[in-house]
This record gives sequence, C-alpha cells and structure tokens, in this order.
Amino acid sequence: MEIREVIEDLKGQGWYEDQIEHVELLPEREAEYGEASYDRRIKDYLEEEDIELFSHQSRAINEINNGKNVIITTPTASGKTLAFNIPVFDRLLNEPDSRALYVYPTKALSQDQLETIKEIERGLGLDLNPCVYDGDTPRSRRPGIRKNSRIIISNPYGLHHYLEWHSKWKEFFGNLDYVVLDEVHSYRGVFGSNVAMVIRRMQRIFDHYNSDPQFILSSATIANPLEHAKNLTGKEFTLVSEDHSFRGRKHFLFWNPLRYPDNSPHNQTGKLVSYFVSHGLQTLCFTLSRRLAELIADWSSGYKNAPIQAYRAGYRPEERREVERGLRTGEIRGVAATNALELGVDIGGLDVVIISGYPGTITSSWQQAGRAGRGRRDSLVVLVGFENPLDQFFLKHPREFFDRDHEHAILDLDNSNITMGHLACAATELPVRENEEIGRKYEEEIDSLAERDILQKTPAGALFSGTFRASAAVRLDNINETTIKVLHNGELLETMDLPQAYREAHENATLLHQGKTYLVEELDLEREVAEVKWKEVDYFTQAISETSLQVKERISKKRKEGVGVNFGEVSVSEFYSHYKEKKYDRVIDVHPLDLPPLEFDTECSWFSVPESVLSELERRGMDSEGGLHAIEHAVISLTPFYAMCDRWDIGGFSSRHHPEGGGDIYIYDAYEGGVGIAEEVYELLDDLLERTLELIADCDCEEGCPSCIYSPKCGNDNEPLDKKGAIFILEKLGERLGFDGKGN
Repeated sequence: MEIREVIEDLKGQGWYEDQIEHVELLPEREAEYGEASYDRRIKDYLEEEDIELFSHQSRAINEINNGKNVIITTPTASGKTLAFNIPVFDRLLNEPDSRALYVYPTKALSQDQLETIKEIERGLGLDLNPCVYDGDTPRSRRPGIRKNSRIIISNPYGLHHYLEWHSKWKEFFGNLDYVVLDEVHSYRGVFGSNVAMVIRRMQRIFDHYNSDPQFILSSATIANPLEHAKNLTGKEFTLVSEDHSFRGRKHFLFWNPLRYPDNSPHNQTGKLVSYFVSHGLQTLCFTLSRRLAELIADWSSGYKNAPIQAYRAGYRPEERREVERGLRTGEIRGVAATNALELGVDIGGLDVVIISGYPGTITSSWQQAGRAGRGRRDSLVVLVGFENPLDQFFLKHPREFFDRDHEHAILDLDNSNITMGHLACAATELPVRENEEIGRKYEEEIDSLAERDILQKTPAGALFSGTFRASAAVRLDNINETTIKVLHNGELLETMDLPQAYREAHENATLLHQGKTYLVEELDLEREVAEVKWKEVDYFTQAISETSLQVKERISKKRKEGVGVNFGEVSVSEFYSHYKEKKYDRVIDVHPLDLPPLEFDTECSWFSVPESVLSELERRGMDSEGGLHAIEHAVISLTPFYAMCDRWDIGGFSSRHHPEGGGDIYIYDAYEGGVGIAEEVYELLDDLLERTLELIADCDCEEGCPSCIYSPKCGNDNEPLDKKGAIFILEKLGERLGFDGKGN
C-alpha cells in the first residue's frame, strides 16, 4: 500500500477524529552526480558496492584533497560519512605512516562508526587496525592501540583526560593527517565552549609534535556553519552545504491529538506506531523521554500483535547494537526511541518517522524527520503535537515550522569561568608560553591563576603547580557524575544518572526495560544501586517534582526608580514529593516519596517588578504571573546573544509574591557553581530588557508564539503566559530605566 493510500485508510479508523491538521508534501528530488580524484583501489571498491558519488560528496572530497579544512552540513542520509572517509582512506592507502583521529560526541556513535570504518577497511583489503579508545577501553589494550592503530576513534570527554599523557601518543600525533569531528552541531553553549578549548589544547600538542592535520567537520544544518567551525577549532573552513542526493517524496503530517480528547497523545502515538507497522511500514517513533519510549513500545505492541522494540540510553551496548542491526536488516519493524537515535547511527532508511512531541529545536526536528526515506519509495513523517502551547502553535501555524530558520550554534571563548580551567589543564600538558596563541589571548587569566598558585611562571612558560589533577576538576558538561546501577538478581540491568533514578528508580517505581516491567525494591543512594525485581503490572509510575530557589548571598545590587537588580549565589532545589500510579494516562493512586532534594548552588541575576506595576496590570484584567513568566522566557531566549551560550545553559524562575510586594524574575546558570552567564545578565540587564520588549511587542502573533514567549524547555508546559501582561510590565520598567523598546 502506498503512503497516500495509507493516509486515506488512516482517516477511516474508528479512533480518527480529524486529528490531521496539515499535510505538507516535500517533492521528489533527482540526484546529481560528480567526479572526484582518489586511488584506483577506492574506485574499484565503490564500483563493487555499486556506489556512485553525489556531486556534493565529490566536491567535499576534492576540497579535502586540495588541503582545505571542510565542514559538511548536508541533511541526514545524504552521504556525509562517505564524503570524509574516502579522502582519509585515500591518504592512508598511499602514505603508510599516516594517521587519522575521529571524534564523536557519544560512545554509541563511536562504536557504530567503527563498524562502518571496518567495512571499508575490509573492502579495500587494508590492515589499519581501527579502534575505539575511550573510557570503556581496557587499559591492557591501550598501548597497542596507540602504537598500531592508524585510525583511532574517541570522544571529547576522553581526549580531555588523555592529553595530559600526550607523550604516550607521540607516534600517533606526530603522523596525524586528519581530525574528523562529527555531529558538531551538538557542540554548542557551555559544552561546546569546553570542547573548543579541548581542541585548542589538542592543537598545541599537534604543534609540539610537528603535525598540522586537516580538520573535517560534519554537522546537521545550522544557521552559522562557517562561524561555528572557526569558533570550535580556530581555523578557516570551506563549506559544503548543498545536497544533491536523491530524495523520494516525503509526506509530512501534523497530528493534533487534542481533537480526540478521550484518548491521550501518548496513547494515540502508540496506535499510530501499531497502525503503520501493521500496514507493512518500518516505523521509528521519537519520544521525549526514556519512559515514554518504553511505554509507547509496550502499548504499540499490544494493539495488533505487532512487536515494537524500545531504544534509549541506559541499555547495555549489546542491546543497542541488536536493535540497530534489526532496523538495518528490516527484522525489526517498529522502534520507539529517545533522541539517542537522532545522531548518525546507521539504521538505514525507514518508511515512517513519528515525532512524538516537538523536540525543542528545528534542527532536531529535521534530523529526526531525515530518518524517513528509503530509495525511491515515498516516506512519511508525523509530528504529534502535545497539549502545550508551543506544540499547538506549530500545529496551527505550519508555515512557522516549515519556513523557520535553523538555530545558531553559539560558543564563548572569552568566559573566564571556562577558559581558566582549561588553561590549568594546558599547563599540565605543555608550558604555556607568552608567544603562543593562548598565552597571548589569556594573559590576564594566566596572571590570575599564577596569583592563586595554580600556575607558576618560569622562563620556559607557565607550568601547573596546583595540588589537584586539573582535568579531573574541569567538567565539559553539566551531566550529574553519580551513576546509579540498576541490579536484577545481582546482575547489571542498566545504568542511569541520579536525576533519572529519582524519576524512574525510586522505591516502588515501575521500571520498564525492553518491554519487561520491574518493580524497584530499594534505591540505595549511598551504594549508588537500585535493586529491582521482575513483576508484570498493568500500571506505570510517574514521579512529581517541584523546583524552588533560595538566595544564599547577594554579591551586588543596584536600584533605579524602584527597580532592584541583584547578582548573587542561589541554591536551586528539586523536590520529589510524591509519585502517581497511572494506567495509560488515568491516575489510579498517589503515594508520598521520601527522597533528599536534588540541589546545586549556582550564580543568579534577578530583578524586581514593583507592586504598583503588577497591581495596575491586574486591575486591567491581565495575568501578572503570566506576564512575569513570559518575560522570563523571552529574556532566556535572548541571553545567548549577549552571553554567548545556549538557552539550555540557563534556568529561570519567576515569582509574584515578593516579600515586600511585587514580583521577581530570576535568571541563573544551569551549572554547579556558575559559569558567568548570570553575571553578564546583571551587567547588561537594561539593554537586555529593552531588546526583550522589542522582541515581544514587534512579534505579529496575538497571544504568544515560539518567536517571542514560548519556550521548548519550560517545565510548566508554557503555562501561564500573558503576552499583553509582559509588554505592559516591560513598558513600565522602561519608563523607570530609560528605554522604550524602540532603540530610544
């Protein structure tokens, strides 16, 4: 049955109530092919595999062969991996000492790409001994890999720690010709800024061993690829962004489950998965959480006896590999997955992709949608919108989705909270000299570290003199370092970080794993273990939390015309107070939880809105809490353009009930200890509020939209929000602070 017929048949199902809000047909596109220069043995291999290069692949290969640093930003399934593998293998074929370093953001992706590289190696009859070198690599194997592997695959977390021992990598680094960085759109904000500093530390070591490798970057489509590539590596790049691969017709449905209120969005998602699989269409459903991936897989399997697999982080590597293999071979017909399958793991082309809930960015949406498409056959993408205003806005305004630009990837290389830690790491690796780039650029930071006896200046350069291991003190991201082991009969079932364990492995929680239900008997936080037993039940549990914020210390403050602006240290706490037992989406019982709060201390900027402003707003029939909440969202959306971060690096909190009346809006760093973002907000708040007023007032929407006050990261589902209330508050603040939102 063709996709068009499947859609028409879908409309005849008993549970269809006009949920299809919009159908967008993305037309078929013919491929364009090109020629590139490479070794005859590679040409023979491609002919044997019946591979003909698209023109954008050929152009990328030729640019790389011409010695250029290249960033490739073509869509999913357009052949980016082959485009950078061919020139790498061409060099390795013809220069016996040549080496290549591949860097991927996740261990799972590293393992997947290792298999791809081994396939090419076998096809060319080479013996390159490609290997993954990361935290899971046994210590006994590491010396042999460094000595014998001509392709080493790693990740930024591992390299961050290995650079200190660069003398062990002397032969590899000294013969390094290529550094391949894949999925670089994931290196943004604070995490990306840390990775950029790791790359600069790597470059110092390459220089030390007299190597100057080319950089090849691969990315999803982003708004600023050349800028991002240079910020990430410090080098100039050539961009390959045109896509000349074949694309079959793609039907894109917007599905609004609220038109059938008696059936929850998740339940309808499960029915859609089952429906498509039962009609012979291989289907991948992306979900917003690990629990939903398990639930939808379970519910889908029950509708028409069409077994659906789940796929998510936390599974053992062999479990993930089995699902990936099943998708590639077609043995597995349906999978419900988290965004763990969004990145470039090879699973082949699929007939249908369901995006269950807007994933937060346009870039992620198209990455997920790009998984649909197999040869010349039509494919289908279904975006299931949830009840929150952001999803519903896109369903009602499809052009806002299809015509919206991809997001910018933003890095900050001037944030001393980030750079000083890496300068300490760099000084453990090699002396930091005044005449090298980081020595010149970060002279003040080096002086500050020397004053604190972390660095010692010597004639050879600044050396590390601290009493701690520098790389251990610098974290690249904000992932909780505590790992909870889930044990069943003493054997490891899976792992999860601490916040995930609070949500899914608290006492009496139902833990779903590959379609089986386990009850948690004990969560032992001291041993970092959750003990579970297998028991099939017909309900699932949902932990409920509340976030609070407490000011610990006010470091600085300023006041103007009754508007107080503050900067200081706060404690952010997440309390898991109870959990619900639910059958589908119906609550059948509620139980208390006794868990210590998850807390972290950070830096925060906050400002007050006078009671007189909020009282007048309420007299005019507007919602003061909604107005404050809308301003909080809009300020966070603009902060990345002032503080060079990502919106996921920032948290917000708004309160109507100020101790002296009025309200407060808090903007805090979402990182333990803070990373300088909130301090930047404090310094630039007047300008930031003026730009916020412009953003909201100039937006053409009536009641708010993703372009002004809706946030994809809102923990309250974008409720309440009041656009008019936000404009009123900002205009009143402008009168006191001296701006009018018109640049005056």
